Amino acid sequence: MGLTITYFGHSGFLLDDGANKLAIDPWLTGMPLATMEAAAIQCGTIALTHGHEDHIGDTVAIAKANDATVIAPYEISVLMEEEGCAAAGTNPGGQWSTDWGSIAFTEATHSSSYKGRYMGTACGIVVKMGGVTVYHAGDTGLFSDMKLIGEIYKPDIACLPIGDLFTMGPELATMAAEWVGAKVAIPIHYRTFPLLVQDASGFTPEGIEVKELAPGESWVVD
Repeated sequence: MGLTITYFGHSGFLLDDGANKLAIDPWLTGMPLATMEAAAIQCGTIALTHGHEDHIGDTVAIAKANDATVIAPYEISVLMEEEGCAAAGTNPGGQWSTDWGSIAFTEATHSSSYKGRYMGTACGIVVKMGGVTVYHAGDTGLFSDMKLIGEIYKPDIACLPIGDLFTMGPELATMAAEWVGAKVAIPIHYRTFPLLVQDASGFTPEGIEVKELAPGESWVVD
């Protein structure tokens, strides 16, 4: 077993266990750092952390092109069904079991709306796939239950926002990485816009490998 992680840029990823593919927050069209096109993305499942346009992104187009199921906080799942997509709704604490693993939703400290419409609570996501557990924190500030997320799910990899302004900055994300306790931390939600932190030099969790991925880059996790 194993997992290939491809970074779209911003907060988006494609996880591939060799037989199944999951996209997370797939924003590509109009994303300044994008090196891939939405039409090239193939996946059977899409997971969304919250409703902001820079996270829902190309979800509808990708879902329809692939006949993929969108798993998201309940209000977003309703929106996706209105857009003609197959969708399943959940909320923090809920978990979807699949034939390749599972997707659990966690707390996140952030807002959630889409084009002015309330989209429920913002979430983080824990994916178990290919024998690897990945925690995608979504857009969030630091909160103490990140320690509990680490204790419950024991992630191997944590994808944490470090861009500041709308989420944690590097210093608070450093604390988050240490609290979660994953062996590897991938910084996300930075560099995309001038307002965000432009590099990961301040993201320095002790005893944890920081894995910076360039947009379009893939990493094979054994």
